[in-house]
Amino acid sequence: MDMKDIDRINTLYHKAKSVGLTPEEKEEQDRLRQAYIAAIRENLRGTLNSTKVQYPDGTIVDLGEKYGGIKRNPEGN
Repeated sequence: MDMKDIDRINTLYHKAKSVGLTPEEKEEQDRLRQAYIAAIRENLRGTLNSTKVQYPDGTIVDLGEKYGGIKRNPEGN
């Protein structure tokens, strides 16, 4: 998702609030919103999969291994 698509989402939003959208524009808006949501989820999933949590007792839990199904070698790569 690039800035051009995000700008188009915003343009369609403002047009919907002011004069309304045609059925084709509504479909385009839905398609763009779904792509935006998918990009956000993918980004969040990547961030969480590379996050490690250290507990007060010193243990470290790799969230990618625990919840994301990511298998890492013993060096953590």
